[in-house]
Amino acid sequence: MLLKNKNALITGASKGIGRAIAHRFAAQGANIAFTYLSSVEQGQALESELSAYGVKVKGFRSDASDFVQADKLIADVVAEFGTLDILVNNAGITMDNLLLRMTEEAWDKIMAVNLKSCFNTVKAACKPMMKQKAGSIINMTSIVGLKGNAGQANYAASKAGIIGFTKSVALELGSRGIRCNAIAPGFIETEMTGKLDEKTVQSWRDAIPLKRGGSPEDVADACVFLGSEMSTYITGQVIQVDGGLLT
Repeated sequence: MLLKNKNALITGASKGIGRAIAHRFAAQGANIAFTYLSSVEQGQALESELSAYGVKVKGFRSDASDFVQADKLIADVVAEFGTLDILVNNAGITMDNLLLRMTEEAWDKIMAVNLKSCFNTVKAACKPMMKQKAGSIINMTSIVGLKGNAGQANYAASKAGIIGFTKSVALELGSRGIRCNAIAPGFIETEMTGKLDEKTVQSWRDAIPLKRGGSPEDVADACVFLGSEMSTYITGQVIQVDGGLLT
């Protein structure tokens, strides 16, 4: 097992990509701490599901975009698990609109949840990871952060910010044995895309060189790689999981 006995924290893990990451990590032997916020029932269900893998599991209802809560979260995870080996910043939302119609609130909310949350958790995780002289930080960005997208100026800016943040952290913490990378998913088929018009979804699939949408597990597998010892010489990178869409 690639992650046996490693302790991982995954933010925003109650559904979608975060949930897939938690399952993949647990299947590879990692002990799992995860956060949820509004999806209380799904978070509690996930805790039960992950326990079936025979690893230690604990869910935390916590808002990573809140500096104080994030600091307490990291402290609680280290107290509960002993170490923090892998941090996956997956929590994120969208509030799409054309720039002319976008409110200040929509801009600020996206920046807080998507970008500030990364700063909050990584800053708090620095000390325990520096103390153990090891750690893998994985920040979830998007191909939208690389190419932009009409109607998503706030989301694109937040995801582009994550890329700059990731590269800076990699430069600062590399000498301490801490790696920091980002994953940029493309069109990933989740519960959300399942509600869209099939013709629209198929047109998106047709535009992808691999001719299919990605699955949450495709992204989760990249996270397993970056969290494992197979990627010990990789840091400061953005790995696109997009079927060749942005090539």
